Amino acid sequence: MSHVRVFAHANALLVSHVRNVLAAAGIPVSLRNMVLGGGAGELPLSECEPEVWVAVHDRERAEALIHASLTGAPGAPDWHCPGCGEVLEGTFDACWRCGTTRP
Repeated sequence: MSHVRVFAHANALLVSHVRNVLAAAGIPVSLRNMVLGGGAGELPLSECEPEVWVAVHDRERAEALIHASLTGAPGAPDWHCPGCGEVLEGTFDACWRCGTTRP
């Protein structure tokens, strides 16, 4: 299976954040170059940056999630629980009050 790089940055914490975002969305992720920072100067900086890679078929979805995560784009809209009428934030898939799943 072919993989593509969807994100690279000198800040390993930011790279780890992106990995966590993708993994939470169910996208298998591999990290590369997480320890090559010490090679900067001897190697080109672009070859030393930590990177996030995904399968080719996950690329479009991964890039959209990364963009939303880094720009603070709004997530899913709020919704009303059909079971009890509670208003819930879009990030929730089930009602906290009665347990009904989002339609």
